[in-house]
Amino acid sequence: MAALRIFRKFEGLFAVYKPSGVHWKLVRDTIETNLLKELNDAPPSAPKLEVRFQALPSGKTGAAKELTMAATQLPVLATSHHVRGPRYRTLKVGVGHRLDAGSSGVLVLGVGHANKALTEFYSSPVTRDYTLEGEFGMATDDFSDTGRIIERTTFEHVTLEKIEKILAMIQGGHQKALITYSGVDLQSQEAYELASQGMLYPHNKSPPILVALRCTRFQPPNFTLEARCVNETQRYLRKLVHEVGLELRSSAVCTGVRRTRDGTFGLQEALTRQHWTALDISRAVKVYRSMVKALAETAITGHARKDSQTGRQVQNTGTGEHSTSIITETVSKQLHSTAKESAENTLS
Repeated sequence: MAALRIFRKFEGLFAVYKPSGVHWKLVRDTIETNLLKELNDAPPSAPKLEVRFQALPSGKTGAAKELTMAATQLPVLATSHHVRGPRYRTLKVGVGHRLDAGSSGVLVLGVGHANKALTEFYSSPVTRDYTLEGEFGMATDDFSDTGRIIERTTFEHVTLEKIEKILAMIQGGHQKALITYSGVDLQSQEAYELASQGMLYPHNKSPPILVALRCTRFQPPNFTLEARCVNETQRYLRKLVHEVGLELRSSAVCTGVRRTRDGTFGLQEALTRQHWTALDISRAVKVYRSMVKALAETAITGHARKDSQTGRQVQNTGTGEHSTSIITETVSKQLHSTAKESAENTLS
C-alpha cells in the first residue's frame, strides 16, 4: 500500500531540462530508474500468512509414542521481497515532443495513466520556443558546427538590418502557410477572433511553421535567433540557420539548439539533472495537477457565466457529455492562452 501511494504521487506530467549531448532515451531511463528505486525502497506490506500443521515435540505432550499436530500460522516465503527480488521492475514513462542528442532544453514526460494526457499534448497544436545559436562563414553537410565543412564564405557584408529583413521575409511566408493550414474561413468571425487572441493553429498535420522569428544578438560572426514553432524538428531549425546564411549571400552553421518552452512548460518548470529525484518529480506533478484543476474550475465558471448571460441554462454535473466537452474545450483554450503568455514573457 505504501508503494501504491508513492506511485500515485508520480502520475502526471512534468518537465525536465535535457542537456546537450544526451539522448532523450537516456533521460527517460534515468528518471525511470530513480522512480523505481523509490518505489522498491518503500516499506513492504505485511507478508501473507498460511495455516500449516506442525508436529509438537513428544516431550511437551507427555506421550512417548503419540504424534500430536498443532495448527500454526506461518508467513508465505514465496511472496517475500527477499525471495522474489524487487517488486517493481518496469515503469511506464512517456516522452512528449522529443529533442535529438545535439539539442537541449525543456522535455515533457508523463508517468502511468498520465501518458494518455501526454499523447493528447503531443498531438495538440501547441507552440514551442527555441533559442538558436549560429555562426556565419561556413557551411556543413548537416547544418551544424560539428558536421563536415563543405564551404567557407565571407560575412563582412552582413549587418543586423539585413538579418532582420531576411527574417521578416521568412516569417511572412510562414504566416501565409499558417492561415492555409488553419482550416478556417478568413472572412469569418471565427478567424478574426482566433487571430486577435493569437490562437490560430494548424488543425491538420502541416509542415514546420514559424509563428515568430527574430534576431536577439549579432556579434559577427556569431548571432542568436529566437523562434516560435509548430510541427518543427531540430534538424529543420538547423537548416533554417543555414538558409538565413544563404539568403544573406553567405553561409552559416547552427552551433546550438535550445528549447525554452513546450506548451505551458517553460525553463522555470524544467527540473535540472540534480533534481531528477522522486521527491522533486512528485512536487512538479503536484504543481501540474493544481494547474489543471484551476483551469477546469475556470472553464466551468466561465461557461456558466456566458450561458447565464445568453439565457441558456447549463447543468454542470460533471458526468454528462455536454459538460465534459465544455471542460475539455475550455481547458485546451486556457492551455493555449497560458502558453501564449509564457511565450511572450520569454521572447520579450
